[in-house]
Amino acid sequence: MADPHPPAPEPKAGGLNDLSDDALGFGLLELRTARDVVVRPRTVLEAWMTQGPTGGGHYARPLRLYLALNAILMLVLFLKGGTAMMLGGMPPEYLDPLIAASGKSRDAFMADADNWMSLVLVPLLSVFYALAATPLMRWWDPEKLGWRRGFRAAFAYLNALTVPLLPFSWWMYEVGLGQLIGTVALFFIAIAAFMRMGAGRWYRSPVAGLAKAVGLWLAIQLVGGIGYMPLFAIGILAGRYA
Repeated sequence: MADPHPPAPEPKAGGLNDLSDDALGFGLLELRTARDVVVRPRTVLEAWMTQGPTGGGHYARPLRLYLALNAILMLVLFLKGGTAMMLGGMPPEYLDPLIAASGKSRDAFMADADNWMSLVLVPLLSVFYALAATPLMRWWDPEKLGWRRGFRAAFAYLNALTVPLLPFSWWMYEVGLGQLIGTVALFFIAIAAFMRMGAGRWYRSPVAGLAKAVGLWLAIQLVGGIGYMPLFAIGILAGRYA
């Protein structure tokens, strides 16, 4: 029987591929993988689950792709004003004494907080998202997954969610209507990503799939929300002492 995923040819080096790979961690292999997690997500998941983290040499590693996608989101966040706006939303009666105790101006406090929060935001929240998704992926998978393959499945799902989210990311970092648009888009994209990628592996019937998709979404929101607590703590400590 022919291999359904024959080894893919190596992307040609040089030119824009090397420049993109060096600058963003996003070369031709990552672009092809990002395309396929949207166009044929079940095929990509099956390749990652059965042929290793590179899908038999056909795809980028799930974690590498996810970090590259988050680098793009971080660029959008920087263009929208950085993470300091997160701290800026704290009640003045709590934030103002912290700024006063630091002996800095408000702008200097926020700049130091933003630098450190921007540095740790992606790796920190990625850990919390994966911790939320991995136990459920292991539970729902018909195979007996170890933690290694469980994390691989979790990042496969996170990639399938993040790629189509990129066009909406500009609104996610706004306050008011824009943030609402981004949040609603994120919810529906998360549900669709689970249903399209996990059919036949994570669920058997559409009703069960929808219930699991919503449950996974809620778990990620809950655990991810906990991840913001150390993020804010790092920002406050950096604003005061950095």
